[in-house]
Amino acid sequence: MWRRARSVHGTDISRAERQKDRDAKQDCILEPLCFPEHLCGSAPLASSSDGHPVTCSLCSDSFPASEKDQLLKHMVLYHKLVIADVKLIADFPRYMLYWKKRFTEQPITDFCSVIKTNSEGPVEQQEHYFLLCDALPEDRILRELLQQRRLVILDQQQKERDDTTFHRACMFCNEEFTGNRSSLLNHMAKEHSFSIGLPDNIFFCSEFLDTLECKLENMQCLYCEKIFRDKTTLKDHMRKKQHRRINARNHEYDRFYVINYLELGKTWEEVQSEDDRELFEDEDDDWSDWQAHPVYAVCLFCEQQAETMEKIYTHMEETHEFDLHKLKTDLSLKFYQQVKLVNYIRHELHQCRCYCCQEKFETKEELVQHLVNTGHVMQLPEISHWDQPQYYFPTYENDALLTALSDSESESEGPNPSSEVPVIAEDISNLKVIKQTSVLNKLFKDRAAVKDSN
Repeated sequence: MWRRARSVHGTDISRAERQKDRDAKQDCILEPLCFPEHLCGSAPLASSSDGHPVTCSLCSDSFPASEKDQLLKHMVLYHKLVIADVKLIADFPRYMLYWKKRFTEQPITDFCSVIKTNSEGPVEQQEHYFLLCDALPEDRILRELLQQRRLVILDQQQKERDDTTFHRACMFCNEEFTGNRSSLLNHMAKEHSFSIGLPDNIFFCSEFLDTLECKLENMQCLYCEKIFRDKTTLKDHMRKKQHRRINARNHEYDRFYVINYLELGKTWEEVQSEDDRELFEDEDDDWSDWQAHPVYAVCLFCEQQAETMEKIYTHMEETHEFDLHKLKTDLSLKFYQQVKLVNYIRHELHQCRCYCCQEKFETKEELVQHLVNTGHVMQLPEISHWDQPQYYFPTYENDALLTALSDSESESEGPNPSSEVPVIAEDISNLKVIKQTSVLNKLFKDRAAVKDSN
């Protein structure tokens, strides 16, 4: 795990420890990763920026609002503090200021759940992390208040709906529009096939359009965010790639859509995906044309995918000489131990580090070659090294391999005397003695006595 580079109160440490901490930062994973669908990569999404720096709740360090992820990483590495559901906090800077004041008034343990890592290891190797979430009533109330403050945005939306002083030129053809904003938005959708949504669902429309125009002026694609050398190349790219639209996954635009403010604790994706089946209880569901979306399992050591678990297991055995079933049998692994083992191996391979000897490599390919050359593929460290609570959580959020692990206690795994319960046959060589000494005799006598008394 990461070494502490600074205490909760910001005490300085030695230069050597700071260097170790900088090295450890490269190994941190702050949230579950995701396998790309069909192994197609995508550009990283930009973060929204409010223009004001955000100060850490536990020290004086501050970060630009656009670098919120760096602040979260700082709190994990330096203060061991994790904030749950950060994306659902309506006003993150105010949230941080509130807790900065509260942490000076009371110990952090009064507010946070404490998570111990390496719980079965030596005391000096154990670390405590603090989880701040809305399970704490005070945190829940704070989040609700911030959400209510943000709902004043609905007044702004109504003002923009009724505004007749709007004046702006189209960003594609420079035709000017006056009156209501809907005339421009409808024009771009109809004439240029560029729609950012229904006018009534958008607020801060001018700021939204300013953001889009700024990207176009910087020769940046509105969808994939790539930079091009001139406008002609950019236009050809957006037309051929059908990128004349904004990326719904780009959270930079979330603040311009009313759906993100409707309900506390839900993003627009969750609101859209809510189950509406109760609205159609009286209708007969016809599932005849339903087709299941195939779930692809990904190899532990390479990018090979397979539609069935049998295929991916076979691939790992034949290509990488890794037999997960054999490890399960030899080590008598229970279901959750298998989960932790897979997550541990995923984590170490993601860090380009051998899960057996902990040697670090520049690339994953070099690491896989090392595993083969040294025979470390089927060698694991001590079980206490990976059988830890942090590996309950998936390294890759959509890891289908975890869903294929067997949790059947009755599954035949071969001979394993240590887990078998011995059954001793009853000695029936002298039935007469058994009848006279059996405990059942007393039970029958007690029952007869009760019956007679009634």
